Amino acid sequence: MGVYLPVRPHFICQEIVMNVVQLIRLKRDGHALTDTDIDALVSGFTAGDVPDYQMAAFLMAAFKSGMTTQEMVALTRSMLHSGVVLDLSDLPGIKVDKHSTGGVGDKISIPLAAIVSACGVPVPMISGRGLGHTGGTLDKLESIPGFTTAMDIPSYRRQLAELGVVMIGQTDDIAPADKKLYALRDVTATVEFIPFIAASILSKKLAEGIDALVLDVKFGAGAFMREEKDARTLAETMVRLGEEFGTTTVALLTRMDTPLGAAVGNWVEVAESINVLRGDGPPDVTSLTLALAAEMLVLGGAAADAREGVALAEKAIASGQALTRFEDLVDAQGGDVSVVRDPDSRRGSTALAEVRVPDDAGRVVTAIDAMAVGLACVGLGAGRARKEDSVDPLAGFTLLKKPGEAVRPGEALALVHASSSGRVAAASADLLAAFSFGDTAGEAPELIVDRLDATGWEPS
Repeated sequence: MGVYLPVRPHFICQEIVMNVVQLIRLKRDGHALTDTDIDALVSGFTAGDVPDYQMAAFLMAAFKSGMTTQEMVALTRSMLHSGVVLDLSDLPGIKVDKHSTGGVGDKISIPLAAIVSACGVPVPMISGRGLGHTGGTLDKLESIPGFTTAMDIPSYRRQLAELGVVMIGQTDDIAPADKKLYALRDVTATVEFIPFIAASILSKKLAEGIDALVLDVKFGAGAFMREEKDARTLAETMVRLGEEFGTTTVALLTRMDTPLGAAVGNWVEVAESINVLRGDGPPDVTSLTLALAAEMLVLGGAAADAREGVALAEKAIASGQALTRFEDLVDAQGGDVSVVRDPDSRRGSTALAEVRVPDDAGRVVTAIDAMAVGLACVGLGAGRARKEDSVDPLAGFTLLKKPGEAVRPGEALALVHASSSGRVAAASADLLAAFSFGDTAGEAPELIVDRLDATGWEPS
């Protein structure tokens, strides 16, 4: 995924800057576009003058040919300034957000925002929909009956000032270019490309008015960056971009070979997030949430170092303040708080089927392919195969066994949740295929690998 390209040929002139076919051809043939070219293309697409099919062709051409660092900066800037760039400097506190590059079972943003804001650091969070095999924070939040992720800018500012946390989707005013491109990338097989990922994340996050940003950059079978070296490059790219735009940026490098926690889907992940806020979440989800919270609290000035940040976050959970903050967030955004207080009361949340251990399986689960689980979850209805597809808020899996755990033939391996039974059989078969069994299991590697800030890498 290199980013270095030859310069464009000398005979291309400014007069054809909006000849979209020519720009596609240039990029297809491996040449770098100018800042003006990229700005014109992004502006035209945002305004509706460049149709989806031409932008899709450009996305694939760039994906195959690569982009220079200058092109990537220009793309980020064009997407950032395609709408309103908020100024929240009149609101008290250092505003800090977090973003994950995408994983399976990655519900971290939901408990994290509540914990950090309960500790006194404002969290303005603009999130996205499911992308490819990974779930989206917005789809998960909208599985709470009544919860709305649509909010105008005055309401966004008001809620942040009053509550200290807001979790919404991109409005028509904030990074509209990214909103359109995000949906198109999802259905054109151009998701896992470092310049697109970096520009998408940074344009959206910088537009929301934050002062600092913490990134969870994942690698492994269930991540867009399967190789650690590519994830490191992505982390370095985004930290460099963030700092270039004046936003202090820190990244944690984390593994995504096995789904995070037990829940994968929409409502099931919200329910698991509530367990984290109650102090009863899965160890992997809880540990990663606390690590990211610590980084946000340090950047937000609430903690002197990561150790103090973890202690503050744990205190917010133990005291019930974090859960109360989440309940207040749900209430403020129109959601049904009763299902937060009693997740089992959520209508339709009862599992429709069980996936059982095959008769010929070994004695332990040796691995769970996170990518395969994510794709099975999309097939169940928790994600989108096409950008216009609707999402089933109840669709998802509850994994009853994780790698290293003993199993017996016929024992329940996972639960399958959905609004209807139409896709359950196929999705159950796909989920079972994601499991590997054997007689022994190796030791699980550390979830958090390294930390990166503007000074460089250091062990986590």
